[in-house]
Amino acid sequence: MGSRLNPCIAFDGNARQAMEFYQEVLGGKLELGTYGDFSSPEAPDGDTGKIMHSVLRTPDGYTVMAWDVPERVPLRPGNNVALFLEGEDTKLRDHFEKLSAGGTVTLPLEKQSWGDEAGSLVDKFGISWMVNISQQHAEQR
Repeated sequence: MGSRLNPCIAFDGNARQAMEFYQEVLGGKLELGTYGDFSSPEAPDGDTGKIMHSVLRTPDGYTVMAWDVPERVPLRPGNNVALFLEGEDTKLRDHFEKLSAGGTVTLPLEKQSWGDEAGSLVDKFGISWMVNISQQHAEQR
């Protein structure tokens, strides 16, 4: 698998409802993972049922992602979409480093509770980026 670039929409507690609506409109397969599913202590308002990661893959080839943001992530209308880079490609580490130049790393690129390396940043232009490097195939090599 190569790398992909997908939009990721941040919500203030209603990601599940929004993604179920998008699935009704666009069709496709919806995957939902809660903060509780990932044993994450950062659940918004302590609600482990809130969405930490969701993906809708449509028959037309669209991919839409969303999550409910924890308290540490500022959420204002207009800044609730991030660009999400994911794949097995180790070049993503280089992309993360270059994108963070002059910006702010909001989560260092390191191994996370779900087993992948992941990190996030806001680049020097104010654009939010999230990077996830899958470890699934890397461990099998």
